[in-house]
Amino acid sequence: MSRELRISPIGPGDLAPTVAMHNRCSAQTLWSRYHRAMGAPQTYLPTLLASAGSVHLAARDTDGRIVAVGHLMPDRSAVEAALLVEDRWQGRGVGTCLLRRLGHHVLAGGWETVHGLLIPGETRMTAILRRMPVTLQCVDDGGAITTWAHASDVAAGIPARERLRLRRRRGTLC
Repeated sequence: MSRELRISPIGPGDLAPTVAMHNRCSAQTLWSRYHRAMGAPQTYLPTLLASAGSVHLAARDTDGRIVAVGHLMPDRSAVEAALLVEDRWQGRGVGTCLLRRLGHHVLAGGWETVHGLLIPGETRMTAILRRMPVTLQCVDDGGAITTWAHASDVAAGIPARERLRLRRRRGTLC
């Protein structure tokens, strides 16, 4: 990933820059993330960013502009992971970095499993998942593919020295 990006938590106070990032994404990129046509981002992002127990991370460029977001949205003992990377930043390792950082939050949150939904043929997200050092289970539901992993597998896939480094360097580069 480009060393010019910084990963940091976001929340309801970051609505305007998060909406701006969504507005810079193509319809195809938004479809890949939400799996349906979405209205104006300012109508659904306030609820998402304010969801109790959720984790939201952003990748920011050197100007502080949000260029990607990653979310963990809890559902009892499981948590859903989701990513959105602005089109011009795709293919640079930003999504991989965000997903790795979300993995640390999965461990800290105490969830048993983490899952995500993919549209069949979604090659970029498939490539990101292949780079993860985790055994993934996949179920093809016909219109979507659910991928999931046990939190214990996420923990095993994160080297001890990386866990220590990330504890020391919050809000920094990947």
